[in-house]
Parts: sequence; C-alpha cells; structure tokens
Amino acid sequence: MSKDEFVKATENLKKAVPLMMKNKVATTPANYALWYTYVDHVNPQLNSEMDSILENYGECPPSQAKSIYQKHIALKSETDINELKASVELLVGELDASMTDTINDTSEFSRSLDKSFSQLERVEKESLSFDEVMTVVRSLVKDSREIRHSTIFLNNQLSTASDEISRLKEQLAQVQQDALFDCLSHLYNRRAFDADIQALCDSEQPMSLVLLDIDHFKGFNDEYGHLLGDTVIKAIAKRLSQATRDGINAYRYGGEEFALIIPNKSVRIARQFAESLRRSIEKISIKDRRTGKTVSNITASFGVSEFQPGDKPENIVERTDHLLYEAKQLGRNRVMPL
Repeated sequence: MSKDEFVKATENLKKAVPLMMKNKVATTPANYALWYTYVDHVNPQLNSEMDSILENYGECPPSQAKSIYQKHIALKSETDINELKASVELLVGELDASMTDTINDTSEFSRSLDKSFSQLERVEKESLSFDEVMTVVRSLVKDSREIRHSTIFLNNQLSTASDEISRLKEQLAQVQQDALFDCLSHLYNRRAFDADIQALCDSEQPMSLVLLDIDHFKGFNDEYGHLLGDTVIKAIAKRLSQATRDGINAYRYGGEEFALIIPNKSVRIARQFAESLRRSIEKISIKDRRTGKTVSNITASFGVSEFQPGDKPENIVERTDHLLYEAKQLGRNRVMPL
C-alpha cells in the first residue's frame, strides 16, 4: 500500500467508525466493509440505497445492512446451502466406505489371530519345527501389517473429515447468518424482522407496525391442497412487495402471517396504508390448476399500532397482534383499530 493509499484508508476509517457508532452498528467485518465503502463514495448505487434508508429510518436496520452488503460487496461465489448439503453427503459416503472396509479388515485380522494362536498352541503339544513356527509368525506379521495400513488409512480419512467438517460448519454458519429472506415469499424472514424491530426499539425510532393474517387459510389448504396455499402466500407477498416504498419493509412473520415496519409514520397513516393493502388483496384471484376453478375469495385481517416510548419489541408486537385478533373476531377482512 502506498503512502497516499494509506492516508486515504485512514481518513475513510475516521469517517466510517463514528457513523457506525452513531447508527449503533455492530462492529463486524461485514459492517466495517459496508460503511468504509459508503464513506469512500466508490459505489453510487450503494450510497443511494443507504441514504434512502437513513432518511426513512434515521439509522440502518440490521437486515437492510446485510442486504446491501450482500448485494454490493459480498462475493457472488459465496457457498449456498445446496452445495454444503452435497459436500456433507459426499463426505459421509466416503467415511462410510472407509469404516466398512476397516471393519471388514479388522474382522478378518481377528480370525487370522485366532488361527495363528491355534497353530502356536501346537508348538508345545506337537513339538513343531522351527521352520513351521516361523511360517506362523510370518503370516501373523503379514496380517498385522495389512490391518495397520487399513487403520492408518482410516485415521487419515477421519483427520481429513474432521478438517472438512470444521470448514463446512464455518460455511454453514455464514450461510445461516446471511439468510435474510424467506424462500417461499421472497420477503424478509422472521429472523430479519426480530433483528430490525429490536434495533429500532432500542434506538426509539418512530415507526408503526402492521401485522396481517390470511383469512381462512386452513380452508384453502384443506379444500385445494397445500400447493394452492403456497400460491396464495406468494400472491399476497407480491402485493406487499409492490407496496413497500419510502423505507417500508415487509416480512413473512410465520405461516400465513406477515409484518410490515413503517418508519416515521403515525398509526393513522399506517392504518390508511394497511387499508389500501386490504383492498388490493381482495382483488387477488388464483386459478387452481388441479380443478380449473378460480379462487377469488382471498382476504386478510390487519392490526396496526404505533411505537410508544419505552416499548420493547414484545410490547409493540403484542399490542398489534391483539388488534389483529380483534379484526378476526369482528368478522375478518378489516383493519383494526377502526
């Protein structure tokens, strides 16, 4: 690194670290890389996305930081879960074959020992000649060498496997850490929601929370099958994704339930947003490929609440969930509070 490059790197770190502290960002290598790149202004799209998030939230929620890091900084060749699964299966197969071979060799050696000891007992009983005794010993030495080679090979295999397992565990931990999105809906997942709501509550950022639940979802699965149920989830997730603007984030909260975090908006505005979503979901129609029947009676119930000073995540979630329950009790397909 040249002197000029060193000076520039130092200046960037002096800018990045205070920004990380201000935004309560965890001091991980990924976050250092993200904020270093941000203050370096070498990636205009990254800066634009980060500026938009900071404008809406006042800070950068963890899921947003990870998403930007993966999109703009992380290597495209990062291992995915299927590659890890294939590696583990191959490793287990190789170990299984080695164990089987070694067990077979060990059993054969045990039989050879029994045979050799039987022959050695004849030394006293039948006064075997020296040459006959040496033949027995040579056979025993030969067999012991073979089993030694087999066990050494197994030990080497186990040692290699141990190293490989350690590497795979590290990769798996990284994949799990980076797994921000639900594979069915392609929205942020529950882990991302928990991290974001915790960070926003800790910093007491103004926001509203929307929880929605698909009405009579079990009925769709029972009548049309789980494949159509999955299609319903995808269709609603698409409507939510299309509506996420001005920093709004959508999450698959679990099963047929979704969540939206709306930054810097009162419960009145968040309720209006939820109502427009409710009407949008009412218009969804899906054709059942199995029967050819069009399913159009898709609705959802909503609960909306606003962050109160001192709220912990469980407080605002419980309050919102209670309003969602009220919407269900009052006949579904509505937004609470009225």
